[in-house]
Amino acid sequence: NNHWKILISLKIKFMKHILHILNDDFVIPYILGDQLHYFIDKGFKESVICSPSPKLSLFAKKWNCSFIGIPILRKLSLWSDLISVIKICIYIKKSKVDIVVGHNPKGGLLAMISAFISCVPRRVYFRHGLVYETSTGIKKNILMAVERLTSLLATDVICVSPYLKDKSLEDKLTSSKKLRVLKIGSCNGVDALVKFNLQNIDLRKKGKLRLKLGIPKDCWCIGFVGRLTEDKGIKELLDSFSMFSSEKIYLLLVGPVDSRLPLPLKYLNFINNNKYIITTGMVDVDLEYYYSLMNVLVLPTYREGLGTCLLEAAAMEIPTITSGTTGSRDAIVEGVTGLYTSLNAQDLFGKIYYFYKNPVRAEKYGKNGRKFILSNFEQHLIWQELELLYS
Repeated sequence: NNHWKILISLKIKFMKHILHILNDDFVIPYILGDQLHYFIDKGFKESVICSPSPKLSLFAKKWNCSFIGIPILRKLSLWSDLISVIKICIYIKKSKVDIVVGHNPKGGLLAMISAFISCVPRRVYFRHGLVYETSTGIKKNILMAVERLTSLLATDVICVSPYLKDKSLEDKLTSSKKLRVLKIGSCNGVDALVKFNLQNIDLRKKGKLRLKLGIPKDCWCIGFVGRLTEDKGIKELLDSFSMFSSEKIYLLLVGPVDSRLPLPLKYLNFINNNKYIITTGMVDVDLEYYYSLMNVLVLPTYREGLGTCLLEAAAMEIPTITSGTTGSRDAIVEGVTGLYTSLNAQDLFGKIYYFYKNPVRAEKYGKNGRKFILSNFEQHLIWQELELLYS
């Protein structure tokens, strides 16, 4: 009995405590999710700090770890941020945190400041994207300065795509010795074996969703997943969709309207008054069933870290179209799993029309996409890379 007690005490003593810090609760299932279970099973202790939300208690039960509500505001607020840093530092000391992982620009900044002050030996910043890419003037300079400060305080900076790594070096955000990419990209991988797998789709449930959304069974459907905002190329997507006026094609927009960067009234009216455009708002569960209704997934984004929706769609054997000038370029293989588009409606229309008129080629791209995901982005592959980093 004494030997067992000694072994248990040693395990507790050397069990590393990982603390994740991020802005909002809605991203937790995507950038962490079952990764929390994986590391707990491996003997790590996991905790998450984000802005207070009723969902945190539900997440704590689901993933069996601590979720702490501390305000992490998106905008800079000296007094509020100082209070948050103090609270985070108190938690780090009290809970004996060994590794602090920061996500999103603001969550990452407060995480790295708090971890540096608290002398945490491993400080990991996940660069999910670069907000300043679509900013100008003083705002752009401030955002770049925030990225540089966060990188300076971090011991490791993980870019979710090779594009972000290259851009980080080009814009002198981070020293090369700190930068790395997990395999060929992503922060959490994709559950391609169970969740995003066509073989696991319940056809009756899919039929009920189709009926609920009002999408006919024999129609062809263009899909989009993400915030409905200009940064995501929604204007170009809507303009290209208007060119299909003679065809019975549906556009399924899965995601919330971004109230911070609202679309012009012209486009909001077009969405609301077109019977072939279906909007869903925020989707928290059964996202795979929405993908199962799509014939092509389109993300004509102006800035993107990687584009998780492109990976999920590919896992569901859906061909994809995205910008070739930002991080989303690393989520597809051009001419094999999807196509690049320039950010104008005419080119986007041509790429969508190609898949519409070539269903056999579209099916081939979809099958190639699933192979690509299983080989490079299946979540256990990414978790194993993280385990090497954290061990």
